[in-house]
Amino acid sequence: MLTVTNLSKAYGKQTLFEGASFQVAAGERVGVVGRNGHGKSTLFRILLGEEASDEGAVSVPSGYRMGHLAQRLHFRHRTALEEAVSALPRAEDGTDETYRAKVVLSGLGFSEADLSRRPSELSGGYQVRLNLARVLLSDCNLLLLDEPTNYLDVVSIRWLQRFLRAWKGELLLITHDRGFMDSVTTHTMAIHRCRVRKLPGGTEKLYRQILQEEEIHEQTRMNDERRRQEAEAFISRFRAQATKARAVQSRIKALARHERLEKLTKAGDLEFSFRAAPFSGKWMLEARDLAFGYDPQRPLIEGLSLAVERRDRIAVVGTNGRGKTTLLRLLAGELAPVSGTVHPAQNLKIGYFGQTNVDRLHPGLTVEEEVRQANPALTRTQVRTLCGAMMFGGSAAEKRISVLSGGERSRVLLARILAAPVNLLLLDEPTNHLDQESVDAFLEAVSAFEGAVILVTHVERVLSALATKLVVFDRGKAERFDGGYADFLERVGWQAEAPEEVSPRAAGEPPARRRDARRQRAEIVARRSKELGRLRRAIAALESEIMALEAQVVKDDAAIVEATRKNDGAAVRALVSAASAARVRIETLFDELTALGEELHRQERDALQVPEAGGE
Repeated sequence: MLTVTNLSKAYGKQTLFEGASFQVAAGERVGVVGRNGHGKSTLFRILLGEEASDEGAVSVPSGYRMGHLAQRLHFRHRTALEEAVSALPRAEDGTDETYRAKVVLSGLGFSEADLSRRPSELSGGYQVRLNLARVLLSDCNLLLLDEPTNYLDVVSIRWLQRFLRAWKGELLLITHDRGFMDSVTTHTMAIHRCRVRKLPGGTEKLYRQILQEEEIHEQTRMNDERRRQEAEAFISRFRAQATKARAVQSRIKALARHERLEKLTKAGDLEFSFRAAPFSGKWMLEARDLAFGYDPQRPLIEGLSLAVERRDRIAVVGTNGRGKTTLLRLLAGELAPVSGTVHPAQNLKIGYFGQTNVDRLHPGLTVEEEVRQANPALTRTQVRTLCGAMMFGGSAAEKRISVLSGGERSRVLLARILAAPVNLLLLDEPTNHLDQESVDAFLEAVSAFEGAVILVTHVERVLSALATKLVVFDRGKAERFDGGYADFLERVGWQAEAPEEVSPRAAGEPPARRRDARRQRAEIVARRSKELGRLRRAIAALESEIMALEAQVVKDDAAIVEATRKNDGAAVRALVSAASAARVRIETLFDELTALGEELHRQERDALQVPEAGGE
């Protein structure tokens, strides 16, 4: 169990968090959320001992091992497989567990040929995957994963999702992909307004709780402010009257005793909308029989035809390195096809967001100058407004591109696209450097855009929310799919996830025996699904009761303050008793929730180990 007590960290005048206390109990998988720059990665470095806190302590039991996805890539072995195998704990009975390394590498997208390649020959993205494989294979108690999906494709992310659900130890996870986080975690912890708050359940539940508490805080603050003004007016009016001296002094003392609640500052959000250029026709762009490959012997795209209509939302999906970014560059006119044609409409105006475009930002220009170059017709006020929408308010707009982080440069490119009216957006992994709140703002802006959108993304939440058509890179080719992402998963699915009709062990068995085995397996799955459903319903009921009680405690605390101000002793006693009873009940419910969570974790792990039809 990891225990953190009264942890504080600040850089100069910027406080990231203070008085942070939390535990990560056995089997807990905790999603860590908060806005970019608010201390999530810093917290990880403190837990790992890579950075010192200003105050507080991190306590871990003797022998407790933490594994993390290191930023520095340092490989010592001859091949990718040997590098992954080196992370495996030595088996006590001397058995060879190389197969485990192969399973993890395959799940993360490594081909059979990749296993024998030198790590230094791999692309940067695959070197990060190899580092991730080492962490997953290490025999650690706690995994700390900071944006593990950034270099993964959608198929590898789905595999990692299944792996983490079955993880037996503890997990602390940072990711901008809220759907991925909620699918694997048991708890969510927020760094919000310099405080750390942890609750069982997903991100929506935690944010709903925080919003409710802040609404209560603001309502209490406004009531306090009104009463304070009334008291100050009374003091000012009757200060000189001797007959009112005692009442005046009483109000002065009451004001001095009562702490003034601060108005909550508005958190910085991305707030923007794309400018739609007018488009009168029906078809914006048409690609016919496209073919392209950097190696003539290994084409990435063959015979692909695509017509783009106004208001289309087309997602390009598939494993990395198969041609998704190349397709966007072909449609943007940055690459010429080997054969086939791309016909843009006469009045087509493209806004293209991609990594190559980010790299083309001029290091010597300021944020404001880069945005102005995209549309010289804008006034300085309009340019500054766009900068502010991308969270470069005030003097931040005068920062030079050369000093910006990768995420900040991505926001500058987004601001450039916002500056000029367009009617077709080509977006290549636009959410990679955004936090979860910014991804929500991005989804709203793209949904409201009047033009067409073609985007490459591995975030299934974005795919499900936006895509009405797909271009799928799978099974060695690129094909159109007319339907949303959920339709694709249901009707086609990914080749890497396709179940074999007959397992190798069952290939020689009689058909009748295989049918019996499949029926037995189906019965096992049905029983376990029923039990899992019962546990999830019980957990949801407990979580709802905890939320209701915590909200009531917040209200009781506010009421106690009010009753104290009115010197209503009977009300204070009743409210204190009720709040105390609620807190005791909350602790009891948390104990029950922990037990049910552990049971659910065990059942989910067992469900993943249902024997194959025909297996032993």
